[in-house]
Formats: sequence, C-alpha cells, structure tokens
Amino acid sequence: MDQEEGSTAADNLVTQFNTYEDFLDSQITTVDLYYLEDEGLARQLVELGYRGTGEVVKREDFEARKAAIEIARLAERTQKKTLTSAGKDLQDNFLKALAVREEDNRNGKVSSVIFIRDRNSHGQEVSGYIDYAHRLKIEDFEVYFNGKRRLLPRPTDMSFYNWDSHIAVWNSTPNYQVIADNPEGLLFKYQRDRKILNVDPKAQPGDNSTRTPIQTELYIQAVIFDHISRRKT
Repeated sequence: MDQEEGSTAADNLVTQFNTYEDFLDSQITTVDLYYLEDEGLARQLVELGYRGTGEVVKREDFEARKAAIEIARLAERTQKKTLTSAGKDLQDNFLKALAVREEDNRNGKVSSVIFIRDRNSHGQEVSGYIDYAHRLKIEDFEVYFNGKRRLLPRPTDMSFYNWDSHIAVWNSTPNYQVIADNPEGLLFKYQRDRKILNVDPKAQPGDNSTRTPIQTELYIQAVIFDHISRRKT
C-alpha cells in the first residue's frame, strides 16, 4: 500500500468513528473481553498493536486527521456560506460582474477596484473607487445582490467625490495605497506586490491589471479594474 492509499484508508477510519475510543472498541472482539475481563486493558492492547482486527492507528494520528477533516469541512461550509451572490437571479450586468469576481476577491486571487458614477439618494452626483475585496470583508453584500440597495461609493472608500458639494476624499485600504498627488491623475499601489494600478481611461491600467467598462442600467457609469497579484504567498 502506497502513502496515498494509506492516507485514504486512515481518513476512512477517522470519518467512520466519532472518537478514538470508538475506533479501539471496534477492534476488540468478544473473545478478547472474555479473557481480559477489562475493557480499558483491551483498548490499551489494541492501541499498542497487540490486539485488534485491523491496522494500527495511533491516537495522535487519529486526532490529527479528525481535526484536519473537520477544518476542511468548516472551510468548505464557510466558503459556500460567504458567497452571497450564490443562487441569486441576477439580471443586470453590473451585479453579474460582481458575482463572477466575488469568490476570487474573497480568497485573494484577484483584487478588484470598482469605479461608480451616479446620483445618491439626495439627487447629488457622486463618483468614487471602491476596494471590492475590502468592502466584502466589512459589509454584507446580500442587500446589493438581492437588489434592495445599490452599491455606491462612500467617503470611507478609496476615493469619493461629490460633484455638487465638491467634496473630495481619499483613503488607503489594507489592499491599496492611494497616490493622490500624482500630476497625471489618481494611482493605486497594490500592497501585496507593490504594482501600480492606473485608473486613467486613456492609459494602460498597469502590470497584471485589466480595465472592464460595464454596460449597466443601474449607474451612469461603472468600470471594474482587476489586478492579479504575482507575489507568492
């Protein structure tokens, strides 16, 4: 039996029994109990390999595999739960674009910056750049994917501009450093690989980055920039 087959067999044993004691009990025969007259001693002999009907599995190996399997199950369950776009009947291209990028932004494979220009609830025209991955971590996107609210830039996002009041705000995030004093326009430096994202529509977005205008009925204008980090983690 090779190493992979051995690991699979051990995993099958782990999933079959709730506790290590249950596994030991499964290896004890009625004959063992008749002669030993002590269940505890019988378990010890199985654990040491002197008794038993199957392969020897050490307690630390059993518990380690049990913990690893449980962690994998929880991770899978959490991943499925956190994809708030899953199962939604999305009609608009903008929401579809966010849904396609949600998982990769959550796990760090892609970092998307969303540009939105539209009117807020007061009728004022606002625009700004949103760190999608960061907003996903600090906010429940259920209200956006189910259509109860529209995603709009805020004064706490990477950039925010109110065209009526002329209020302009810039904020760095855990993913991006904002470079606002660049004479050629706003730049964002991705913190992981230090690459520059240029959001000027007349310029190239930068290394490992793309610019995708979204045709949407929800906003006056929407553009998504996607950056793929090449730095090994």
